[in-house]
Amino acid sequence: SMTTVIIILAAVIALIIGFGVSGKHSISVTTLMSPGNIGQHGVLGCTFEPDIRMGSIVIRWAKEGVAGLVHEFKNGKDHLQEQDTSFRGRTALFADQVMGGNASLELRDLRLSDAGTYKCSVTTARGSGVAVLHYRIGAFSTPKVHVENSSSGHTLQCEAPHWFPQPTVRWTACSDSGEYLPYTANTSYELNAENVTLKVVSFLHNITANATYTCVIENNIAKATGNIKVTGR
Repeated sequence: SMTTVIIILAAVIALIIGFGVSGKHSISVTTLMSPGNIGQHGVLGCTFEPDIRMGSIVIRWAKEGVAGLVHEFKNGKDHLQEQDTSFRGRTALFADQVMGGNASLELRDLRLSDAGTYKCSVTTARGSGVAVLHYRIGAFSTPKVHVENSSSGHTLQCEAPHWFPQPTVRWTACSDSGEYLPYTANTSYELNAENVTLKVVSFLHNITANATYTCVIENNIAKATGNIKVTGR
């Protein structure tokens, strides 16, 4: 079987707010967001006009509603004295790419509470700027599709270990001649041990030979598909 996951990318958020500081110019800062997957690593994208003078670059990440900073970088290294405890040990910048204009933040062990509005503020020798990013968190995983044989006939099972929010599941069935086939599916959702994400299991009954079946799982964060070709018996 062949499986694919397609993350629904948010549009580039280019809320560029330039401000002058003691005669300096404003610089362009832009954010790019793709949704985060609970328990995995995520990247909050942020770029700015490059500056080869590393010592002059200051990058601050802040989150709305959080008292401390998410991450601070200046004088060529991390400064985490003012970091909020909820982010301790979970953040990093791509330090070797900062001079090239990359202020993106890596956030590890993603939690549902990490969703929210972030600000990426950058100051260089040329000036300062800030961009806003609205970060979405969910759970998504690749479905596996296989055939189950029983006395009552052949059944397909589509299973994916963790999703949040609860997704929809739909199947498509297409014969080798291009004709769409009718089908009956039965889908269930089981709460995982951490009491947030759901295990998704869907059965497709009364399948026919010489056809391709596709299981599509989708929520407002991501879309994933699993395909299987059933050959003649």
